Formats: sequence, structure tokens, C-alpha cells
Amino acid sequence: MAGVLSNVKVLDLSRVFSGPWAAQMLADFGADVIKVERPGRGDDVRHQGFRVKDGAGQPTSETSSFIAMNRGKRSITIDMSKPAGQALIRKLAAQSDILIENFKAGDLVRYGLDYAALKAINPKLIYCSITGFGQTGPYSHLPGYDPIFQSMSGLMAVTGVAEGEPGSGPVKVGYSVSDLTASFYAIAAILAALHHRDLVSGTGQHIDMALLDAQIAAISHVSMNYFATGERPERVGTSSQITCPYQAFECADGHIMIAVGNDSQYQSFCRVIERPELASDPRFATNLERAAARKVLVPLIAEAMTARTVAAWNEALSAANVPCGPIYEMDQVFEDPQVKHRGVLGSMAHPLIGEMPLIKNPVVFSDTPIAYELPPPLLGEHTDAVLAAELGLNPQEIAALRAEGIV
Repeated sequence: MAGVLSNVKVLDLSRVFSGPWAAQMLADFGADVIKVERPGRGDDVRHQGFRVKDGAGQPTSETSSFIAMNRGKRSITIDMSKPAGQALIRKLAAQSDILIENFKAGDLVRYGLDYAALKAINPKLIYCSITGFGQTGPYSHLPGYDPIFQSMSGLMAVTGVAEGEPGSGPVKVGYSVSDLTASFYAIAAILAALHHRDLVSGTGQHIDMALLDAQIAAISHVSMNYFATGERPERVGTSSQITCPYQAFECADGHIMIAVGNDSQYQSFCRVIERPELASDPRFATNLERAAARKVLVPLIAEAMTARTVAAWNEALSAANVPCGPIYEMDQVFEDPQVKHRGVLGSMAHPLIGEMPLIKNPVVFSDTPIAYELPPPLLGEHTDAVLAAELGLNPQEIAALRAEGIV
């Protein structure tokens, strides 16, 4: 069955994380995604991460980072620094619905591949530019990577151990959160622009997506705490500044995360941990009061939590509808019964790796289920097929382009 975007063509000029992740999402939804890469080297992320092993346990040329965000695409190699390469990309853009790129602001102007140039040949094109700082402003010319936007957005300032405690200081989130946050905003914007083009205007438009903007927007609820109080949000480790108990607690054999979100859950929590006096104490009656008295309440709870194992607490608290969960290592994640039931971990065949693990798209469509048909492509794997099918070039013409280093 065709996917929800089976009538959509995407030209993916992006590299590394944010753009490729957005293009992969569109591919999962059924779009035909052509990934343009540099001849010889390809996407930078082909050289990042760990080498994925084949069925015999031998490392392949494919990296974990590239594999994670490029399934469902066809790879074509084109040297866009050469006029003939630029001409090929313009021809592909002329028949595309969406173009995604994450070059530094203004870089593609010199190649005649910027939005204004491509709009002139394809007014219906939705052109999404994903950059660190956006297309305008004093920093727009600067390169940017995820840790910079974690730091500049305020995210690192509110992540980590509290001041005055051992190990205190800002901490980076354990994955490229700014890249993927911008990707999710980009996907929403692209689909909205597609809807507007098809049902309202008949024309495409340019989307200017900045990682810094996106990460600031993603933690706006934390910013609003600042605007409401005039005080800088504190680092509070695994806990929350606005509710309590809402953090990790040490148990007899590990740690469990507790996320009590309202007063009735708190009452249930106190009953389960056999500390009824904490439920009736007026100092802890409401979320706001518990949050304000966190330094008093948390040690009392922590003392009780060491009495049982993680599994025992998880079972007892879950039975009482108290939100909680074990803190898994990565190998434990995929052994969880709920994760197994949802089929989050799948597999697909790859020409070099063999049967490889696949973390499935979390979206579940009732009528148009996602089909995983194309594995992450080898570099330039589909060059000849794309040039022939999409641009009508014959084998001799393709051979000539390859001889000149254009593809």
C-alpha cells in the first residue's frame, strides 16, 4: 500500500543530522527521496559513528550514524561545484516538490541553487533551509553544531547537577537534540507548506529553519518560568522545578524514575511507600508546596525508596497508577515487554551488512502503514538509475559525465 506522501518527490541536498533526519521522515511517509552526495566522499556522516558489522562480524564501510538517518532514499553523486553538476541538480529540482538543504546561509547562491534561482524554474517548489543560526542576523554566516545550540538556548544551563552538589555544572544532553528538534519543526513546516501549496496558493515557498531558534522554542516552558518569576531556572538534576516528587530515586539495586504529576498521584505514592504521614503533612499538600519544600521532602522519600528493588517498586507503583519507570541501559530498552509489543525494533536487509537492526518510525497510520523497502543507500548506488529514469539520460551520456567527474 502506498504511503501518505507517495505522490511527493524530495530532493535532499542536506548532510549530517538535521536535514537527513527530516528527509528520512518524509521517506518513511512514502515520499520518493533522492539524496545528492559528493562523489568519492559523500555525506560527512558516512565518516562518523561506528562501523556497522556484517553477518560474519566484520566491520563494513557503513557507519552507525549514516544508517540511522538515511533509509528510504536513493543516493546519487553529483559534483555541484561544477556547472554541469549544478545543471543536473537544477533539472532534478525542476521536477521536485520539496528540497531540503543545510548549507551555510548564502553558500548555494554561488552555485545557482538558492531558493530564488530554483523558484524561477519551479514556482511550486517548497525549499527548506536548515542552518545553525538562520538566514539572517549577525551570526548567520557562522557554522553551528548541536552543543553550541544546547549551550546558547539555555538548555545546558538547566541540565545537570544542582549548584553546590558534587559534580555540579552544565551538562550536555546525551544526543544531538538540537539537530533533531530542528528536524521535527522542519517536517511540520514542510507538510504545512505542502498543504498550503496544494489547497490554497498553488505555489511553494522558502522555509528558514534555525537550530538555535528551534531549541529555544522547544524549551519555552522553561523560559516562561523565568518570565513568570524573574529568576533564572536552576539545575535540579533529574528532578523538576515545578512539581515533586519528580526525579530518580535510588532503590536497593538501582534507580527508578518517579514522575508524580498531581496531588492524587502523590497521595497514592505515599500509600505505596508506606509513608502516610507525608500525604497528610500540610507542607506537602500541593504541587507548588511540594516543589518549594523539595529539599525537605526528597530526603524523606529517598530513605523509604532504598527498602525495595527497582522491579518491586515499579510493579507496586504502577499498580497504583503512579507514573514511574526503570532507568534502562540501551541493551535493556529493547527487552522491555511494552517496547517488544510495539515492535519498535525491526530489521531490514542491507547489501553489505546483511540483516541489520532498524529502529522503526514511531508513527502508526491506520490506513497507510509505513513500509521499509529501501535500506540506507551505498554511496552513489542509484546514480545511473536516477539519471536515466528522472532525467532521461542514456548510458553514453552518463558515462561521459562520470568520465568528467561530474557524477
